[in-house]
Amino acid sequence: MGRALTVVQLLPALESGGVERSTLEIADALVRAGHRAIVVSAGGRLVPTLLASGAEHVEFDIGRKSLLTLRHIRSLHELFARERPDIVHARSRLPAWMGWRALRGTPGTRPLPLPKPHFVTTVHGLNSPSRYSAIMTRGERVICVSQTVRDYVLQHYPKTDKAKLRVIPRGIDPAAFPRAPVPDREARARVAAQYPQLGGDGPLLLLPGRGTRLKGHADALVLLGGLRGAGIDARLWMPGAREAGREQYIADLEAEARSGGFADALAITPPTAAIAEAYAAADLVLQVSRKPESFGRTVIEALSVGRPVLGWAHGGVGELLRELLPSGAVAPFDHAALLTSAQALLSGTLLSKPPSLATMPASLTQYSLQAMQQATLDVYDELVQR
Repeated sequence: MGRALTVVQLLPALESGGVERSTLEIADALVRAGHRAIVVSAGGRLVPTLLASGAEHVEFDIGRKSLLTLRHIRSLHELFARERPDIVHARSRLPAWMGWRALRGTPGTRPLPLPKPHFVTTVHGLNSPSRYSAIMTRGERVICVSQTVRDYVLQHYPKTDKAKLRVIPRGIDPAAFPRAPVPDREARARVAAQYPQLGGDGPLLLLPGRGTRLKGHADALVLLGGLRGAGIDARLWMPGAREAGREQYIADLEAEARSGGFADALAITPPTAAIAEAYAAADLVLQVSRKPESFGRTVIEALSVGRPVLGWAHGGVGELLRELLPSGAVAPFDHAALLTSAQALLSGTLLSKPPSLATMPASLTQYSLQAMQQATLDVYDELVQR
């Protein structure tokens, strides 16, 4: 970029999640490149992390679905008039509506100084098609976090100009997910010390994710039962599933494990702060979300550590697996195929082909954090230089 830019990102809050993570990552990249990064949200536990990067935060509750929220349209308009951003980047639907309306002005407000900010959106999820969701296609550039998302946008909003769509996959920092030895007995021992039911010499399956049926915990239990029924001393760890308000859901999963006779091979736990070590301790990582996801960051993280991933071949997860580890892609909800593929991946062979680990990518450069950050800054530059 030829000159320092001011970029305002809009999102509901800074608590946790992929949208929030991407916001912080782009703010950090902007500051390190000599630009000014402003984030507007209702605040949250990630605000100190944002501020530590050198970015700024403005607290407007622009994501709460209430008529009172509309008052912040004027607040945003005044912010844009005062700070004169080059780019306004909306990452969620209601904040996008607020930002778009603020850029157009409201009765009684002065027109924004010229040149007006460019409006950018990122489609992070496969939202239900509607006029409300269509705001995410109104950006001068519409960033899609996967080819799956791009296809979804064009399917449901066919009038969208293809020329303004940009596919920028989410990225990871390879240094945060270093390749681990196979097997990593030390990592497994540390996990087993915390959760004894995950010890032993049998394979450890890992399913990270929130405590919701959409993450496919029940499918993972069916797989665990199938592996153990085949004489494989498999264990299953579900970090992140145990959370407040999900007690009945957890009780149902535990009851299912007891009825299957493998409750002592299952650990349902709160999230782990050491997710890279969790991958290293595992022999097979599962991504069996029942609802197609826009992207599959878990796939990239696990492959970076050197662990095979097994998942339903739909959405962004299927897209990544078909590209990076085809032997891990299974037709959605085919439990027999899931079991067969799990056995093949765990044994290191697939229909007498070379060991599947040998086909895993040695480099995931196209899915690096640096690549995602640079591609996003290039979109900003493309608009400013136009």
